[in-house]
Amino acid sequence: MTSFKSDFLRTLDERGFIHQISDPEGLDQAALKGPISAYIGYDATATSLHVGHLMQIMMLHWMQETGHKPIALMGGGTTMVGDPSFKDEARKLLTQETIEQNLAGIRSVFSNYLDFSGPATMMNNADWLLGLNYLEFLRDVGRHFSVNRMLSFDSVKTRLDREQSLSFLEFNYMILQAYDFVELNKRTGCILQMGGSDQWGNIVNGIDLGHRMSDVQLYALTSPLLTTASGNKMGKTASGAVWLDAKLLPVFEFWQYWRNTEDADVGRFLKLFTKLPMAEIARLAALGGAEINEAKKVLATEVTALLHGRQAAEAAAETARKTFEEGETAQDLPSVELPKAQFEAGLGVLSAFVSAGLVPSTGEARRQIKAGGLRVNDQLVTDERASLGLSDLTDGAAKLSFGKKKHILLRAV
Repeated sequence: MTSFKSDFLRTLDERGFIHQISDPEGLDQAALKGPISAYIGYDATATSLHVGHLMQIMMLHWMQETGHKPIALMGGGTTMVGDPSFKDEARKLLTQETIEQNLAGIRSVFSNYLDFSGPATMMNNADWLLGLNYLEFLRDVGRHFSVNRMLSFDSVKTRLDREQSLSFLEFNYMILQAYDFVELNKRTGCILQMGGSDQWGNIVNGIDLGHRMSDVQLYALTSPLLTTASGNKMGKTASGAVWLDAKLLPVFEFWQYWRNTEDADVGRFLKLFTKLPMAEIARLAALGGAEINEAKKVLATEVTALLHGRQAAEAAAETARKTFEEGETAQDLPSVELPKAQFEAGLGVLSAFVSAGLVPSTGEARRQIKAGGLRVNDQLVTDERASLGLSDLTDGAAKLSFGKKKHILLRAV
């Protein structure tokens, strides 16, 4: 561990956020002298961010906590191009209307992590990119970029080595991102861009452009690639993305995602995704055997509380306790609604589990019944020809379970 003097870098370092810094001593001295400004960019490719973005969001959070000025930069302009970094094919081009809708969903996440009444700000690169004059941009900015050097970056080489085409549109992305850095420096005095390790080349381009256009000293800081102990990428599960928007992923499912953390990841995730003191994290990470499950519950509740609020997090924890420890049917489990008429006519158990989204097909439901993996109202399903009727509903719902950890309420409406 590097002996940083500034609270900002020392905090990021001890919690595991730092992968690479362009000039560690220079950035440490700048952060020590007084408040600095840094940004992370977020393109609006979906209506919400997911868990894979949470590490960078927490970096902005700790920046503000240690007295500095974070900028959450919305990519209203760059989203129109799409970042080609380490992608096998071009992103789907989005309309301006779709981008604006996505931005609205993304913005709502940040108020849970940043205090915008303080020095934290949110900006949109559409404010300066959409009005650019193409010829002037080529003359004033494009002339500082070497195509030979751009082709040498891993993000581009990987694409070309796989013999996947790289459009001229995408090739411009790294120039636009570099220009963002220079523009933010002019507008706000921002000297640091942060991001994931896959953004290193793009960020360094911005540092170089700052030298050439404005003779300013800029810095890069990247976080490590975030994977689980078993090598899986964070933010995705077999059933899809782990969204940060409760409209896309219920609070209970978000809580449960963290509760299912692998034992080897508990300490690391407590450092990265909670605000618990380091001493308490060390105590929880040291728990062994069955006690590690208590640390996982703390992790799930603390991460959920930061995003969705303490009350919602504790409600999710209580739902889990009733469901898994007491065997009750907690009414705030995720639910799927079906017409009451289907229950009146007798809803086949195979179709019920498909409708609930617990299995992809009736064939898979049959296999799971034979394996003893499906339950209705906590009772093992043994007959694939069984059906659910109104008598199987409690308070208008039946509890369907796949294994020990996946539960859905099937509601009659």
